[in-house]
Amino acid sequence: MEIKVSVSWDEWKKYIDQAAIDYSKEIKIEGFRSGKAPRNMVEQKVGKEALLDAAAQKVVQGTYPKVVTENKLDVIGAPKAEITKLAEGNDFEYKVVTAVVPEAKLKPWQKEVEKINKEYANKKAEVSEEEIDKELENIAKSRVQHVAVEREARDGDNVVLDFEVKKDGVPIENGSSKNHPMILGRGVFIPGFEEQIIGMKAGETKDFELTFPKDYHAKHLAGNPAQFSVIVNKVEERKTPDVSDEFARSLGKFKDLADMRKSVADGMVEEKKNEMKEKHRVKIIDALVEAIEVELPEVLIHEELHKMINEFDMQLQGMGMTMDQYLAQIKKTIDDLEKEWEPQAIKRIKAALALEEVAKEKEIEVKNEEVEEQMNKTLAQYKKIKDIEKNVDLPKLYNYIKGMMQNEKVLELLENLK
Repeated sequence: MEIKVSVSWDEWKKYIDQAAIDYSKEIKIEGFRSGKAPRNMVEQKVGKEALLDAAAQKVVQGTYPKVVTENKLDVIGAPKAEITKLAEGNDFEYKVVTAVVPEAKLKPWQKEVEKINKEYANKKAEVSEEEIDKELENIAKSRVQHVAVEREARDGDNVVLDFEVKKDGVPIENGSSKNHPMILGRGVFIPGFEEQIIGMKAGETKDFELTFPKDYHAKHLAGNPAQFSVIVNKVEERKTPDVSDEFARSLGKFKDLADMRKSVADGMVEEKKNEMKEKHRVKIIDALVEAIEVELPEVLIHEELHKMINEFDMQLQGMGMTMDQYLAQIKKTIDDLEKEWEPQAIKRIKAALALEEVAKEKEIEVKNEEVEEQMNKTLAQYKKIKDIEKNVDLPKLYNYIKGMMQNEKVLELLENLK
């Protein structure tokens, strides 16, 4: 979209004066304090063209946001400005080329949503006795006990090791550890390592050589032999407790196994309800995406991909991994990810636009007081005011929360249509 903007000489002149003040703060003009030199002196020092160019940048930065607001434009991406008239005593003129959120149109969608709702109305969240048994077993396994034994280490045992790794007799970086726990059979070390530990007893030492896999993430080690020195400090048998009344009571909140079983079953049913609700909503959104007619500008797709990459980067950080490490592991680049994720980005954009269109069609709005109440709950997580000022963009948070609340209201309406 191209927007033409004209700024009157009276307003344009103020920007030139401000540019002169800013320049006078940066350059030294004899006989005048910083920022106090008259405009003609500044112009002689820096040149008229430089002064007008600086003022032109200021006038675009100062007036463009007002133009966007006055015209109620929903712009995306960085605008490209081109000055078309630049002279003293005349109006200042420029044009801006920017992308705007595209107009979207929804084809008839309600019958398809009602059909989906009818399908899910007959579905019930149920769990079988076998599923409950399996979940109880998983809970027991999560509370496995380690019992020290004097025998040789076996597959499935927990061992506690001291080890050091050398390449050509020189210790490698991060290649040593003390009292390192490891469950044999999990395959977390390089191939061949665990096989060397099986059969060792507590107190025994062993030296051996292994070759790192050719696809190992550290390229200087990949495909190369290394020397390992290992001391087994402890061998422990992993014992899973029996699922019984005693086990249920040991967890502290159940009177017996039957009580625990009912609680687990209730939790599993609730989880299945949530899963079913999520699948129901996904199907509704898919139907809306099919119904929407819209042409998406490249800048909007690019921004959505950028958002997705940032979200994924945050997830990786939560798992203790960097994006560079992940890309090295899967042998891809950011560009590769963006190409693969583009269809998903397009779907996300269309889904957001479709929900917005339904909100308009059904006149669904979120009141300011509702948003503010939710904002206060979110901000209450920050204990100090300085934390809020430092970490939170309040207008951005407001818009984000408002959007989330509006989408929730829309989805609630959609999943209850009959």
